[in-house]
Amino acid sequence: MNSSHQKLALFADTLTLSYEKFGEGRPYLVLHGGAGPQSINGLAAALGSGGHVIVPIHPGFNGTPRPEWCKRISDLASVYLALLEALDVHDVVVVGNSVGGWIAAEMALRHASRIAGIVLLNAAGIDTGSPTSQIADPMQMAPAERAAAAFYDPARYGIMPTTPDAVAAMIANQQTLRVYAGDPFMHDPSLHGRLSALRVPTLVLWGESDRIVDLAYGQRFAAAIPGASFVGVPEAGHFPQIEQLDIVLAAIREWRV
Repeated sequence: MNSSHQKLALFADTLTLSYEKFGEGRPYLVLHGGAGPQSINGLAAALGSGGHVIVPIHPGFNGTPRPEWCKRISDLASVYLALLEALDVHDVVVVGNSVGGWIAAEMALRHASRIAGIVLLNAAGIDTGSPTSQIADPMQMAPAERAAAAFYDPARYGIMPTTPDAVAAMIANQQTLRVYAGDPFMHDPSLHGRLSALRVPTLVLWGESDRIVDLAYGQRFAAAIPGASFVGVPEAGHFPQIEQLDIVLAAIREWRV
């Protein structure tokens, strides 16, 4: 599969967006979460076997530039709607994991005509619905605890960076995440109520062993979206596309929009 790493200047050249695209067919925009692009690379490659996949890097992640004005999830939604316009793609399925799912929901709420549907993989963005429950902050956990919260099988998948450069990159990505979604942490108090206006077909896939945003949170997310389909993914945590790629891929392909 031939891939193309590209950069695109947007918003009167005030933002340079790095992205990769490959494959042919149905277009997919695949959006990563706070773990960075590497957390969705396997899914993107799999979708590329039968589709045209676009995989951007959120400005500020992986050392990419982030202009000062780009500092909210709503800004990222504007960036990716502008990307779809610039690439002139239609009938797009937006697939987002974690904060990437939050971005996908915000894009769809703008009634963008280029979006055919959204797939939310253990998305963040709404409140928990309980004053005594909060979204877990992995960076406040010890490495072993963090892996256990994020993965069903942390011994196999919860590999932490070990080199100084890799650790520094992870910390820098988390700092960028906090610019976008740090106050309040990983949610917009208004989003849950606004989801009732979402009219784009929505598939919600949820790793059932997620202890960052748990199964009940995922069910609450899906219930707020009219007509949304909810599928629990067994033996998977916050990254079902990593632990159960085949199940996730089959669910996306069987879901017709």
